[in-house]
Amino acid sequence: MPRAFTRLAFSTAVKAAQARYGAREHGAKLERAEPSRERLNDELIAYIAQVDSFFIGTANSEGWPHVQHRGGPAGFLKVLDDHTLSFADYAGNKQYITIGNLTENDRIVLFLIDYERGRRLKVWGHGVVIDNDAALLDRVKDSNYPAKVERAIRVDVIAWDLNCRQHFPKLVRASKHPNSMA
Repeated sequence: MPRAFTRLAFSTAVKAAQARYGAREHGAKLERAEPSRERLNDELIAYIAQVDSFFIGTANSEGWPHVQHRGGPAGFLKVLDDHTLSFADYAGNKQYITIGNLTENDRIVLFLIDYERGRRLKVWGHGVVIDNDAALLDRVKDSNYPAKVERAIRVDVIAWDLNCRQHFPKLVRASKHPNSMA
């Protein structure tokens, strides 16, 4: 069985590009690699628990992509189990593009970057906007953050990949600003 993320990302066109640029053998090797990476392992769960920033990608029914940043205190992206993530959604710019996209196309990707250790985690899944689940809303809120949780976004994970450290800027965090959430 192919590695989960390659089933999603290695389309016919991607495989053709790999062949054209001499990387198809490498792509085929990735497809056969174990484990399948459909469920989060303990190391990733610990890593996600420390995340204070990530990018979320969605697309509308016409296929137009949208990328949005999400940030909060470390641990604001909650691991509910080894195949489910969730986070609180607070008031923002009132455009609701991510929310609207998820109502017509539930495919989602999260892109987590650890600049200090040179790590990138991509998580593919199906996203669900949840407005009326008091237990989940309570579970994803941060009691030290004064904003009201408007809804939660749940990600049902179907694949993940840690990848390439080449061309990766190594950044060291400045001391925390007193007004920052991070």
